Parts: sequence; structure tokens; C-alpha cells
Amino acid sequence: MSVIQGARERARTEVTAAIKEEARRQLASEGAARLSLRAVARELGMVSSALYRYFPSRDDLFTALIIDAYDAIGAAAEQALAASAGAAPADRWIAVCRAARDWAVDHPHEYALVYGSPVPGYGAPQDTVVPASRVGLALVAVVGDAQHDGVLGPPLGRPLAGPVRADAALLASELAPDLPVPTIAALVAAWAQVFGIVSFEVFGQFNRVVEARGPFFDQAAAALAAQVGLAPSGGPPADGQAGDGDRAGGEQRS
Repeated sequence: MSVIQGARERARTEVTAAIKEEARRQLASEGAARLSLRAVARELGMVSSALYRYFPSRDDLFTALIIDAYDAIGAAAEQALAASAGAAPADRWIAVCRAARDWAVDHPHEYALVYGSPVPGYGAPQDTVVPASRVGLALVAVVGDAQHDGVLGPPLGRPLAGPVRADAALLASELAPDLPVPTIAALVAAWAQVFGIVSFEVFGQFNRVVEARGPFFDQAAAALAAQVGLAPSGGPPADGQAGDGDRAGGEQRS
């Protein structure tokens, strides 16, 4: 009986993978808004009722594809994080950012599914939240390691406005209580800017504007590293490194 069950599980895994692969092909050729379970079933030689046993609705298929995409770009970032262990913090930051960018450039349609225009009528469920956070958490890890090693400087920019500080303090308490609250705010801004630059490249806004896109991205990522307080090539932090009083749990200052 266990042999039969194992064969059934393998068959289910193979069919699920084939469905998702065909769905990705249709994303590339037709776009997310036109993805159809019936069309996927037709291309695979399946009847629609059989496909519904794997994905009860188009939204379920979308969710599976979205989670796969987030997990793939997150895995690329985490591999870069691990591979860069021991390097200067700014270099590790650039490596993580570059890994995310390279994945996006290599998988533009999957990137568009998670960072492009929303799919009409689809709302992502809570299941997508953890996979979506993986790249951001890899960047937090770089900054956290720099803080632990005593080489994290203060972030660039003006003092935080009250509402921004409140948001950042809450996020710091949940994700990285040892990091200064202004650093958390700078991290969120840098994370958004990384994906803004990637989206400009993937969606064609750099056409006839930026040709050396890889070097341009690395240059921008280095600037964002400085923005969050990571000195270039392991240099000393700038004057005024945040102390214990600016942690999430301590007395906060601007």
C-alpha cells in the first residue's frame, strides 16, 4: 500500500509541476490577466475537471506561482548572503541585491507576477507574506551582522518624522530589536529602492537611458548600502554611530 501511495504522490508532484510550468509559459505569452485554467488543461491534454483537483481555482494557481516566484528570488538572495560571509558588509549588501536583480532579469514574467501590476480580481492571501519577505530579511541580516561586528554607521538623511519613527519602531521590535530604529526606516526605504531600480530595468524604463545596466545597478546598490550605514569595503562607520539608546527597546532619538 505504501508503494502505491508513494507512486501516487510522485505522480501528483509531476502533474503539479507540469501545470505550473505551462502556466508560466502562458504568463510569458499571454500575460497574467489572461491566464486560464481551461487553457492550461487544454495544452496539457487534460480535461478541466482533472486540473481542478490540483488547483480548485485560478486564484489557487496564481497563489502557487506567486509563492514559487517569491521563494526563488528569496533563495537567490539567501545564497548570495551565505556565499559572501566574511566579506565587507557593503560588499555583502551589493551581492544580495545583485542576486535578486539577476534573478529578476532572468525571469521577467515571474518577476512581473509579484512586482508588476496587480492581477484584476486577485487578492494575495496571507500565505504569500513569508515568501515575500525573504529578500528583505537577507538585507536585514547583512545590516545585523555589521551591527554585531561594530561596523554599522548611522543612516544618512534627516531625523525621522514622528509617524515614520512609530512605524519603524514597531517593525524593529518584530524583526530586529537590536538595530537602531532609524536604521530600520532606512532599510525599508532602501529595500523599496532596490526593487524600484530592478523594475525600471525589467519593465523597460531604462531603454535608451542606461545601457551598462549591471554596473549601474551595482553602483546604485553601493549608494543604498551607504544610505543604511554600511561603509564601503569594510571602512569605519561614520561619526555618531547609533548607541544603545536608539534601539527599539531603548530611549529613541532622531
